[in-house]
Amino acid sequence: MSVLPSEDTVRKAYALASPCRICPRLCEVNRLAGEVGHCGTHVLPLVASAGPHYGEETVLVGRGGSGTIFLGGCNLGCVFCQNYTISHGREGTPTSPEEIAHLMLLLQQRGCENINFVTPTHVTPWLMEAVRRARLEGLRVPIVYNCGGYERVETLRLLEGTVDIYMPDAKYWEAEQAALYSNAPDYPQLMRAALKEMHRQVGDLQVAGGVARRGLLIRHLVMPNDMAGSKEVLDFIAKELSPHSSVNVMDQYRPMYRAHEFEQIARRPSREEYEEARLHAERLGLRLL
Repeated sequence: MSVLPSEDTVRKAYALASPCRICPRLCEVNRLAGEVGHCGTHVLPLVASAGPHYGEETVLVGRGGSGTIFLGGCNLGCVFCQNYTISHGREGTPTSPEEIAHLMLLLQQRGCENINFVTPTHVTPWLMEAVRRARLEGLRVPIVYNCGGYERVETLRLLEGTVDIYMPDAKYWEAEQAALYSNAPDYPQLMRAALKEMHRQVGDLQVAGGVARRGLLIRHLVMPNDMAGSKEVLDFIAKELSPHSSVNVMDQYRPMYRAHEFEQIARRPSREEYEEARLHAERLGLRLL
């Protein structure tokens, strides 16, 4: 189980919010005073929903489900987002760290295997405070940081010890696609740096009794016409992180939100495109989930 975040570490995290330098957007607005940057979030995190989730990876679900807390807003804004009403539409109720801590404890009481923060990047300081409060009140289950992979290493370093399981996306290999579909041309190099930092902190995924306890679990979404650069992403994971990395090579892409406006991603990937990526991961020896 992760350790208790110190008061000093939480203070350092909040300092990144005024002016805001939590994520790579570096908006430098005063979030603590209610100013809004790229993520569209004001003073408090937006909680869109909270409850046991049985659709996550099997090692997160276990018997009791993953205690998922969906957070409104996003620091990416992908044109194909499947949760666009939450990320782009910023659905959710402003919720204090104290209230989030209470939600976490309720999810543990319901038997959830972990607390799974979905899209946490832009509200990291508030979540760190919530974890501290919940740990002091008896939270024992692992913390999952379920993010888009667009992170600042400086922020991730403050999370060391707070997060048990990092679950980032590895979306793109090339800047051109990252710029076109997520307005983030610096995504590829920052994603690679972030994954290295996450792996340094928690290492390869550790599973006990069929349930993940600690480590790095990487998601890679196969896109049509190889817009994600799947082979290059998987090569990086195997060669520069660990050949034993746990990876979910996902076939669930479908043209949601504004994807139909972009010719190269206006369809689902073919079975052949998906199988080519999955077989490449197998050849590399990666642990496929």
